[in-house]
Order: sequence, then structure tokens, then C-alpha cells
Amino acid sequence: MQHNSTFQIYNASAGSGKTFTLVKEYLKILLISDDIFVFQKILAVTFTNKAAAEMKQRVLKSLQDFSEGKQTPVFLILQEETALEASEIEKKSKKILYLILQNYAAFHITTIDSFTHKIIKSFAFDLGLSQNFEVEMNATDLLDKAVEVLISRIGVDEKLTQILIEYALDKSDDDKSWDISRDLGEFSKILLNEEDTAHFRKLSDKSLEDFKSLQKKLILIQKELITKMRSTGEEALQIINSRQLISKDFYRSMLPNHFISLINKPEATKFFEQSNLKKRVEEGALYLESKSQDIKSSIEEILPELLKLYANSEVLYQQLIQTKLVLKNIIPLAVLNNINQELHQIK
Repeated sequence: MQHNSTFQIYNASAGSGKTFTLVKEYLKILLISDDIFVFQKILAVTFTNKAAAEMKQRVLKSLQDFSEGKQTPVFLILQEETALEASEIEKKSKKILYLILQNYAAFHITTIDSFTHKIIKSFAFDLGLSQNFEVEMNATDLLDKAVEVLISRIGVDEKLTQILIEYALDKSDDDKSWDISRDLGEFSKILLNEEDTAHFRKLSDKSLEDFKSLQKKLILIQKELITKMRSTGEEALQIINSRQLISKDFYRSMLPNHFISLINKPEATKFFEQSNLKKRVEEGALYLESKSQDIKSSIEEILPELLKLYANSEVLYQQLIQTKLVLKNIIPLAVLNNINQELHQIK
């Protein structure tokens, strides 16, 4: 005779409500069981302490809400799925909540490693272990070993060697020690952060060639942005010159000087820290009232075009800074990704 499976599988992506479903199923078992202590016989296992704590919190909060007669969305769903009366859910939730709080150690919503540890602890004698054994995970030692393995490949792996040399040179340019071993050990500790690890999983299939390819694209984008900034400056000066205006016709020559800087030193041009120019641009007050009416009229006619070009230069500057920041970190990120790959192999 074939029996139907008692397993239920919920296949869902991140943020689609898995925790809500698990909490609802947990509460359903509590409410439909005739055994008021059934929570002691349920094992809920998850991956992280954060997820386990969240599940516990949601179960307890729901039971508290039910016991106070609050008909929350999960209450209405449970009422429909269990066919229990609202008064019965309220009464039972109050009892279960009290018992859980009085027997909290038996409220088994835990992580996989904690559950495994309890099993090993229970069978310590059979496994030939001390009853007082301790589990130690020295993550720093693992990271150090991963860094050592990576450094040992210098001179063997040509592409990796090139990346590490580039990384060392970048450090030297920042007046830091070219010795990268200690630095790698320090900044690789980010790999131990649970939230950061999730992002590195997305890079797990990326090779050094992928990072170098991205670096080349960003360098091209950076050059294009600088070219556009120069073109913006040149276009603005052409507009000013077409009206036979000179820099001194503008308030303290601020706006023309800004466009001249875009042409000569686009990367060194100051933007948002120039509060006076920024304020003048926003107010449209870019000439002195003492100027002749012809000069003021000429400036007023071209001012909309100049302000538009100024706004464009701000956008280009923001894009340039963003690109430079990514470029600055692309090599460290490539190295870090390789350390992460070595770390997984060691594990």
C-alpha cells in the first residue's frame, strides 16, 4: 500500500514570504493539536541565528496577538485553514504562550549547527568525546591560510601575479606599505560578515579576467566622461564669446572660470564645495547690477544655456566620481573574491 508523503516543500525566492509561511505552519500545528505541550515536540531548524530569532519572535508575537483577540492576517488564514472558532484560538493561544514562556528551553527553533551540537553533546560518550567538549571555529586562522595560499601562487599564476602587483602598486601610490600580506589578512575579515558574504556569493563565478574586463570598460567610461566635461566647457565659452562677453562681465568671473577649469583640469574642477558659485547658479544672479544694460541683456539671453551646461557638468562630475570610486576598488575586490574562493576550497 502506498502512503502519501507527509513532506511539504515550499520553493520560493528571497523576500517572497517563506518566513511568514513557516511561522503560519508552526502555529497551525500548535493550534490543531490536542497536546497543549506539542511545541516541545516540534523542531524548527534554520540557517542563521538572526533567522531563528526572527521566527521565535514572530511565533510569540502572533500568539500574544491571538490571545488578545486581535484578528491579524495570519489569524484569519489560520481560522480558515483550521476551521477553529475565534474564541477557541484566543483561549488556546493564551495557554500555549504561557507554557512556552515557562518552558522556553523546550521552544526548539534553532540553527542547524546548534541542533547538530546538541546531538553530538547527547552522544558524546558514544563518540569518545569529553562531556565538556567545546566547539571552536577560528575563522581568522582560516583566512590567514587562504591568504597564504593566494600569495604562494605569485609567480605561478600569471594573471593572479599581475593583479597582486597592481594591488601592491596602488597601496604604494597611497603612501601605504607595499607588503600586502598583512593588509590582505585585515581587509579579508569582511568575508566573515554574514551580510557581506551574501554579496560575495554573487561573485563566486567571476574570474580575474572578468574583473580586468570591467576595469578596462570603466577606464574607457572615465575617459569619455572627461572628454564630455571638456566639451561642455568649450561649448559654454563659445556661447560667451559669441556675445563678445569677457570673464569679468560675470560676478567675480565665477561661471566662466568654472568652464575654463572644465577644459584645462576637468578632474580637479570644484563643484559642490563652491557654495558661492552654487548659490549664484541656483539664484541665477551671475552678474553685478552695476554692469551696463547691454552686458546684462547679453548675459540674460545666454544664461539659460549656460545654466543648463553647468547642470550637465554637475551630472558628469558625479558620474566621474562614481566611476573613479569603483575603479579604485575593483582590484581589491578581485583579490578579495579570490581569497573567498580559496577559503571555500579550504572549508
